[in-house]
Amino acid sequence: MSGYRVAVVGATGAVGTRMIQMLEETSLPIESVRLLASSRSAGKQLKFNGQTITVEETTPESFEEVDLALFSAGGGVSKKFVPEAVKRGAVVVDNTSAFRMDPKIPLVVPEVNPEAMENHQGIIANPNCSTIQMVVALEPIKKAFGLKQVVVTTFQAVSGAGQRALNELEEESQEVLNNETVDPQILPAAGDKKHYQIAFNPLPQIDVFEDEGYTHEEWKMIHETKKIMLGEMNDPAIKVTATCVRVPVPVAHSEEVYFEVEDQNATADDIRRVLSEADGVVVQDDPEHQIYPQAVNAVGKKDVFVGRIRPDQENQGSFHMWNVSDNLLKGAAWNSVEIAEKLHEQGLLHV
Repeated sequence: MSGYRVAVVGATGAVGTRMIQMLEETSLPIESVRLLASSRSAGKQLKFNGQTITVEETTPESFEEVDLALFSAGGGVSKKFVPEAVKRGAVVVDNTSAFRMDPKIPLVVPEVNPEAMENHQGIIANPNCSTIQMVVALEPIKKAFGLKQVVVTTFQAVSGAGQRALNELEEESQEVLNNETVDPQILPAAGDKKHYQIAFNPLPQIDVFEDEGYTHEEWKMIHETKKIMLGEMNDPAIKVTATCVRVPVPVAHSEEVYFEVEDQNATADDIRRVLSEADGVVVQDDPEHQIYPQAVNAVGKKDVFVGRIRPDQENQGSFHMWNVSDNLLKGAAWNSVEIAEKLHEQGLLHV
């Protein structure tokens, strides 16, 4: 076998371009890469391993003779074209919310639940970016000490809302500095009724509001965490709740994670030791020298960075930690390619 024939859908977007970069760095054997996007982006030229490739418009026929398709072009595109890719024999890793909550489709973080892919039916869902970085850090804690409850507050970068939102942050920031009037059009949710300034102004809303005053993003974190760590989105074995905040940071999500373990004898040093040995986790935790994870230092890196690990003084067996990761890499592009690597290692990907 010379390698897999790979298609990237949404190749010109913020995640798609990083998928191409991750494919350049992957251990996955690749014979060819096909770059797909909307009709607006068709004709653009991108580089892969020094080779110039012309971006094509996505059609059902685009997936003929494709072994692996990586999707990151929005849920509507995935719902339309993922079945077409699977019908033509491709295995799809989908980086949208289109299939995440389907009980028949595995929702995978390779460091946490690679075994979930064993009986895949052609589609593997890539979780929400904020969920991915949290469960990478929580899974080794769960294995070592048990896990009873998680309360997370996220501080999510604007890039999670797409390139137009990033442009809005930049434009608004300059307008504020120039004492000009801002006219928000996108955030906190492009499809919602009102839009608010993100420049110098954290917004406690990501996506639209749903049941019980929670946003769609918050429900995603709750249900996805349970599905990944427990196998079922409503499993009560671990209590999970979330507050998701959009902050005026371009790239890299940060999270304050409160968690309660079953082992009442666990210490903060025990937590640090377990995390320092975990795949994909880098511990940066030295308060005496002001060492802790920062978003600016996580940009461009594949790891999840954790620090500020400390016991909760009011609740025995409970701890806090600060968790930072590049939402476009580990939260999207790298996790997708890492899933493909695991499929290859497990013999679940075929030419």
